[in-house]
Amino acid sequence: MSGERYSVFSLLRETLRGHSGWKPAWRKAAPQKTYDIVIVGGGGHGLATAYYLARRYGLTRIAVVEKGWIGGGNVGRNTTIVRSNYLLSGNIPFYEQSMKLWEGLEQDLNYNAMVSQRGVLNLLHNDAQRNAAIRRGNAMRLNGVDAELLDREAVRARLPFLDFGNARFPIQGGLLQRRGGTVRHDAVAWGYARAADRLGVDIIENCEVTGIRVHDGRVLGLETTRGFVGARKVGLACAGNSSRVAAMAGLRLPIESHVLQAFVSEGLKPFIDCVVTFGAGHFYVSQSDKGGLVFGGDIDGYNSYAQRGNLPVVEDVLESGMALMPRIGRVRLLRQWGGIMDMSMDGSPIIDRTSVAGLYLNAGWCYGGFKATPASGLCFAHLLARDEPHEVARAYRLDRFGMGAVIDEKGMGAQPNLH
Repeated sequence: MSGERYSVFSLLRETLRGHSGWKPAWRKAAPQKTYDIVIVGGGGHGLATAYYLARRYGLTRIAVVEKGWIGGGNVGRNTTIVRSNYLLSGNIPFYEQSMKLWEGLEQDLNYNAMVSQRGVLNLLHNDAQRNAAIRRGNAMRLNGVDAELLDREAVRARLPFLDFGNARFPIQGGLLQRRGGTVRHDAVAWGYARAADRLGVDIIENCEVTGIRVHDGRVLGLETTRGFVGARKVGLACAGNSSRVAAMAGLRLPIESHVLQAFVSEGLKPFIDCVVTFGAGHFYVSQSDKGGLVFGGDIDGYNSYAQRGNLPVVEDVLESGMALMPRIGRVRLLRQWGGIMDMSMDGSPIIDRTSVAGLYLNAGWCYGGFKATPASGLCFAHLLARDEPHEVARAYRLDRFGMGAVIDEKGMGAQPNLH
């Protein structure tokens, strides 16, 4: 285990020493021959699972195997938004649990994750959207989640730079969740990795899984580029690569992989003090602490495992941004990146056992992966430790597609790319 507890005193001490005494945040662990539980995927969900297994359930013989480096996957390739403004009963308790964990995360991990509850505002552009927002807001409040319906003038008072004179997409109001906001994505990975390491978890980087060893219907461990790693239980938390890894155990998952692009502009003076979503198109934007506009839109329409996108989606996202805020037309776009989304058939995730004994699945997060990180880790840890679903994740069962118990938040039907 490495690292000391961060405090104002350690910061002052290292300031006087020229910051020469800081220790690595986590060990570069080598794989042991066997573990009680091995998590495949060193992203936010995998690291959070390992942390809660050690912290809340007292398990210590745990490893996280990551094919690359910590923070190199989806946890470092998103737009950092967190919220719990969901509609359906299968989703609201889960994402509210995640929001509550976000609110105490920095104290829990002893790490500055830059949690900023600046608010999330979903804009409304017609009567149908207002009615849908009223329904969503009521569902949220019935479940103890904050929600506030704003009229046109209240939105104008908060965001006067939006195009309120747009006849095609008139802004008629918005649904605001004040507790929503943003969190520094890299810091989430680093914070969970450091905290898990302090509890004895082995974090094994540059260790790609090449096979899953199964005998008589039970998992025995993992074949990796660093040798065989035995395990009593294996948890898959590998996002857009879930289908490929699960196929090593003979499983075919009800998900598809698509690329989701994100963008950041040059630095600007602060002018957006919350997260804003465009109701007339798929566009969402916030402003980083460095001043850059961070935004994204729809997934690319074709299946892909590449962490890059294509120009038609870039054009579509920028058109939506211009329709909402014409003044950004002269702002320069600095960079773009892509994450691999594991899109489920109903747009909701899966946290469940598989048909292979000892093999567990955490997948199908679609657009909601980053905001779900703490609750996903907690619920997956509960499942791995207790062999029963956590109370807020009972609806996320793998067989719901065969039972007809889908959780279709957007009401788009069984077509993954539409969610």
